[in-house]
Amino acid sequence: MATSTDPSAPPDVSGSGQTPLLEVDDLHVEFRTREGVAQAVNGVSYTVDEGETLAVLGESGSGKSVTAQAIMGIIDSPPGFVTGGSVRFRGRDLLSLPESERKSVRGSSIAMIFQDALSALNPVFPVGWQIAEMFRVHRGMSRSAARKQAIELMDRVHIPAARDRVRDYPHQFSGGMRQRIMIATAIALDPAVLIADEPTTALDVTVQAQIMTLLRELQDDSGMGLILITHDLGVVADVADRIAVMYAGRIVEQASVGDIYAAPAHPYTKGLLESIPRVDLKGHDLSAIHGLPPTLTRIPQGCAFHPRCRYAEDVCRVERPPLHEVAPGRTSACHFSEEVLSGAR
Repeated sequence: MATSTDPSAPPDVSGSGQTPLLEVDDLHVEFRTREGVAQAVNGVSYTVDEGETLAVLGESGSGKSVTAQAIMGIIDSPPGFVTGGSVRFRGRDLLSLPESERKSVRGSSIAMIFQDALSALNPVFPVGWQIAEMFRVHRGMSRSAARKQAIELMDRVHIPAARDRVRDYPHQFSGGMRQRIMIATAIALDPAVLIADEPTTALDVTVQAQIMTLLRELQDDSGMGLILITHDLGVVADVADRIAVMYAGRIVEQASVGDIYAAPAHPYTKGLLESIPRVDLKGHDLSAIHGLPPTLTRIPQGCAFHPRCRYAEDVCRVERPPLHEVAPGRTSACHFSEEVLSGAR
């Protein structure tokens, strides 16, 4: 990862020693509302290498999607404002670019799959027209050439009879097929980084597996870096290389997928893992994390997770734990991370 000696730089959790494809460093995003200032993203740092899959996990409201929107440069302002940090793509800080240059990166170098395909797709235009628009706008292709590319992309994401369906509208497709169309649109210009925001939401288990397999196939073909945003630990088990766990706008743990599943180092991660239904615990009560995530306009003092944490002590209520290295290649933001990791808590 990054070779910088800057202590504020994201930790090298991959051990690659190479400059990351994408590097998010100490990112801050806030929303200024009538109820107050919501600290949606509060110092997030992570990196993604070529061909790597980083899964970003957390409950709704943890800041996962807002971080992705900041990377893409699509936060509505006002009320949203990026107030600090940097987003570097191949060493180039995207946040410092004028909007005209930012647009040239969006879609062609970094693309995003949104979580609600039916809302993201325009209902009054055929899906083929919407895919082809990427080629017309960014590549200056003619309508016929762009339509041909759209058909090829629909074939690539395994939409049956693509040539016959290129003129169909979004409502004429199933949820799984609409998600494939969203993926086709996102990969049209061969981006180096693909952000998939809850790509399997509202899909049945079989279709979820098909979508994840498709993303893996596309990644293997192109070598793109993939950021997979989800709240479902089961979805990422077989596809992620690393996991970043977010809570109340911060990353509270980051490690390889194997390390996270083998032994979490943060109580929140441990709670998420314990809440997954397991066949070997049939008949037992399902564990759950009690309470609700904090309101982002009133994040608790100290560790934001302490009101819900079964291990919380006095220090957790007054001192915010830093994200620190607890083992080679993994970090955690808990005063008692080493004890949680060792199983002492």
